[in-house]
Amino acid sequence: MTSTLIKHARLVNEGDVIDADVRIVGERIAKICAEIAATPGDRVIDAGGAYLLPGMIDDQVHFREPGLTHKGTIASESRAAVAGGITSYMEMPNVNPATTTIEALEDKYAIAATSSAANFAFYLGATEDNLEQIKRLDPARHSGVKVFMGASTGDLLVEHPEALDMIFRESPALIVTHCESSPIIRQNHAALRRSKSVLTIEDHPTLRDTDACFASSSYAVDLAKRYGSQLHVLHITTEKELALFEPGPVQGKQITAEACVHHLWFSDEDYPRLGNLIKCNPSIKSQRDRDALIQALHSNQIDIIATDHAPHTWEEKQVDYEQAPAGLPLVQHALLTLMDHVKHGRMSLAQVVEKTAHNPAIRYGVIGRGYLREGYFADLVLVDPDTATSVSNGNTLYHCGWSPFAGHDFSSQIVGTWVNGRQVYSRDGIAAAEIAAMPLSFDR
Repeated sequence: MTSTLIKHARLVNEGDVIDADVRIVGERIAKICAEIAATPGDRVIDAGGAYLLPGMIDDQVHFREPGLTHKGTIASESRAAVAGGITSYMEMPNVNPATTTIEALEDKYAIAATSSAANFAFYLGATEDNLEQIKRLDPARHSGVKVFMGASTGDLLVEHPEALDMIFRESPALIVTHCESSPIIRQNHAALRRSKSVLTIEDHPTLRDTDACFASSSYAVDLAKRYGSQLHVLHITTEKELALFEPGPVQGKQITAEACVHHLWFSDEDYPRLGNLIKCNPSIKSQRDRDALIQALHSNQIDIIATDHAPHTWEEKQVDYEQAPAGLPLVQHALLTLMDHVKHGRMSLAQVVEKTAHNPAIRYGVIGRGYLREGYFADLVLVDPDTATSVSNGNTLYHCGWSPFAGHDFSSQIVGTWVNGRQVYSRDGIAAAEIAAMPLSFDR
């Protein structure tokens, strides 16, 4: 059985930063101690005082397989994810065909089992007529059910009140929601069209505004309270929505919320520079909204930080605003954005670990992951806080080949990532070639 000894690391875990060594035996953390002597057969890694964190558990990604593989695949995007310190992910159903049956859901597990570099789980997509499929969800295996409450197309758009009532009443698994009101977006579009003939990217936060977000997210929260549903509201973007969520620790909450790294980084002031590259739904909004989201991490109204990684090709983004698809690639640089927030005093290392590893593990009931604990799976990321990472489109690992952060120098660097005890990424290019990932298991 393989054994790895990581020495001279600074462990960030459960609110503390401690100097310690970590021994990995097989898939799990065998020992954490101030000083561990090497034994014959150990692969010894000197961390040199770098930070050792539990790997990020990203509860919202779009890896585009099946059917949209010109944008990305489970293989390509999961490799970018581990290069960014993400060791587990939960993937969304808006592929082609959409993941709206248990059989389609299990097909994605089969693809990931032979190609994913990170641990994995998948959501079933809700439609207005697939309640029987939703009722077949296995809370111990499947991430949950994704409900697009507006702002989607085709079968995945669920707007009819009776259908929403049934989903919130009957789902055996966690409900996660994309909340934007399609009627309000249509009204905003009509109003914009009356004042100008051609819309531009600067109109995006006006088209998909605070009212559109609040109307839908408040509706989801009301439904969850009415039926006692377990609800997680994805990618909150507005100060107004924060009033819907209770402060305090995530443990025991019925209704939780998340923010995504791009909404914590960009503001509407970045649209003239980046254009369609940062077009996403919900839209990136004002500096005031961004600052309120960061403050809500401190108050614990925001429980989780995720990515909503959603790649499109460069060519697909180089069209007029209204024709350009929404979404951007993020997994490779998500943790680095948070380390920059730490460097600038906007959040602490302990908060980063809480929001990206501990809280996702608690909220979803992920078994054996999300912490640096003896006996837990060795899903780890080593971060050098003193070596910069320069981003260019040429050094991304995304299938789409570009990043919204191109030209930026992050203050930190990912040294290495371990998934189930195997090093799957190294900045020196040394990593396991074989698949180490597993499907996530949930206790809920």
